[in-house]
Amino acid sequence: MDTADGFEAHRRWEQTLNEGRWAMVPWPRKYGGRGANLIEWLIFEEEYFRAGAPGRVNQNGIFLLGPTLMDFGTEEQKARYLPPMASSREVWAQGWSEPNAGSDMAAIRASARKQGGSYIINGQKTWCSRAAFADWLFGIFRTDPDSQRHRGLTFILVPLNAKGITVRPIAQLDGETGFAEVFFDDVEVPLANRLGEENQGWKVAMATAGFERGLMLRSPARFQATAKRLLELYKRHAAEVDDSVRNAVLKAWMDAEAYCLNTYKTASQLIAGGSIGAESSLNKIFWSELDVHMHETALSILDARAEILPTAPEAGDVDGWLGGFLFSMAGPIYAGTNEIQRNVIAERLLGLPRA
Repeated sequence: MDTADGFEAHRRWEQTLNEGRWAMVPWPRKYGGRGANLIEWLIFEEEYFRAGAPGRVNQNGIFLLGPTLMDFGTEEQKARYLPPMASSREVWAQGWSEPNAGSDMAAIRASARKQGGSYIINGQKTWCSRAAFADWLFGIFRTDPDSQRHRGLTFILVPLNAKGITVRPIAQLDGETGFAEVFFDDVEVPLANRLGEENQGWKVAMATAGFERGLMLRSPARFQATAKRLLELYKRHAAEVDDSVRNAVLKAWMDAEAYCLNTYKTASQLIAGGSIGAESSLNKIFWSELDVHMHETALSILDARAEILPTAPEAGDVDGWLGGFLFSMAGPIYAGTNEIQRNVIAERLLGLPRA
């Protein structure tokens, strides 16, 4: 999905899903969903991955911004943004990180100055997922120039075709453009594009981060499907590898099932009226390191053939393991580096003093 043609092919797939109200099944029907609860959504995800269906090009919108809009958006905003998001007529990019504000998101300096009925935005965002081909970007900007850290930030929705925006694609490890840097030069957006209260964007962003790390972005079905493929790969090569590889496969399978059970627990808590807090950092570390472990194990099974591209004549059953491994390397970085997540766990869950 990280090429222009592939992106549009995935957009058409999302539109096909939406025709049957399958794009985001937990959303209310009036916004394009089926009104399913989170348990039912997780079951749908299991069947989606079991069928080998395509990845979701609008995942930043439907899995991250969508739930945030449900919590913080006005009725007008929900009616405006959610239906075209469900149909992927509008695909969203995430615009949080900056050159000097990566995992330390509170260091953001991109500014939004109020002028009449608009915000005038200046600055730069980088590593913006999907921004190379997306239609909109959601981000947080400093609206109080005298503020520090997490205070004085506002969550704003920005059309990427607005005057004054420059989008520069960034190549990934595989050379494709999964993200971009975005420059804002006196970009004018209406005040109505603010999500939540002015200078309270940190609260809104932390809710989005909770969905990103704790539940919606990486459903357990994704990792269960990979664990199943890994087991099948091991069975074909069991006579060629030692017991340490067998144990690594067993660990991958058990960890994928453990993550599934924990996610069902989280969903049950949310259905009962609970919320996602700092414990989402535990989830993020677990699923990102699980993904790395499964792909490293697959490469160890394939041995030297792991370096062959799946299109090579001698590829055999190398499949997409190399590409998956390269992508898994990003897991401990995006959605907040695992080092930062460990700090969050230490301070907010264990009550340890700040170093």
